[in-house]
Amino acid sequence: MNEQTVAALEEALEDEYKARATYNKVIEAFGPIRPFINIVEAEDRHASALLRQFERLGLQPPKDEWPGRVEAPSSIAAACEAAIAAEIENAEMYDRLLAVVDDPSVRDVLLNLQDASKNRHLPAFQRCLERSQK
Repeated sequence: MNEQTVAALEEALEDEYKARATYNKVIEAFGPIRPFINIVEAEDRHASALLRQFERLGLQPPKDEWPGRVEAPSSIAAACEAAIAAEIENAEMYDRLLAVVDDPSVRDVLLNLQDASKNRHLPAFQRCLERSQK
């Protein structure tokens, strides 16, 4: 197994864990607001997709140590702004990881997760910010 692929899977999973913990913290602070309630479920599915790749490759995934390590933003607008920045960074991370991964199944998962980040999560958080500023 290519070490770069393993490192890419680990980095992607850590990023999904962090996003899930962050969005859960927003929900904890501000209630079940959209799009956080929808996207936190998506982050769960993303982590599961990555965990299936660890299982397929016979690898031990990193544990999710993010809950309790993140703090809620000061407002819904701040939460949306932070989520926008995180989704942009996430898409860029996938560009970087895809450049070093050669396993076709792992590439497919990373491409799907990147697509969700860029084309679904980012626009949802941008709308969230617009709504919070009205």
